[in-house]
Amino acid sequence: MQAHITVITLGVDDLERAVAFYRDGLGLSTPGIIGTEFENGAVAFFQLHNGLKLALWPRRSLAADTGLPLLSATPQASSALELSLGHNVDSREAVDAVMQQAAAAGARTVKPAQDTFYGGYAGYFQDPDGHLWEVVFNPGLDDLG
Repeated sequence: MQAHITVITLGVDDLERAVAFYRDGLGLSTPGIIGTEFENGAVAFFQLHNGLKLALWPRRSLAADTGLPLLSATPQASSALELSLGHNVDSREAVDAVMQQAAAAGARTVKPAQDTFYGGYAGYFQDPDGHLWEVVFNPGLDDLG
């Protein structure tokens, strides 16, 4: 298989809250919530980089579509450590700026930005649904293939 990832979908508990975080707090571009006329169809798409899209979809809708059961009566991620999203930026200052923007938008800082063992600079935050983001300046990223 030649993987060509085009959409990353995050299951969320409250779609309107999640859209507000990513649109208003982080400044990502979206046409807003679409598909509300369909049962389990409400979703929001955000344009990222090089055609990649971020989708936010209620966990209940994702469960209905896949046929997988929700883990509890109150849907929530089983662990923040199942996946992290990496947002690479061009400088240490940009890492600090994004971390501050995320915190101001309501993110929980998991690990403040700091020097890394590989010569970079990175920090972690969680969005309101607990999804883990790493904001990183890695001067050697292009050399990794």
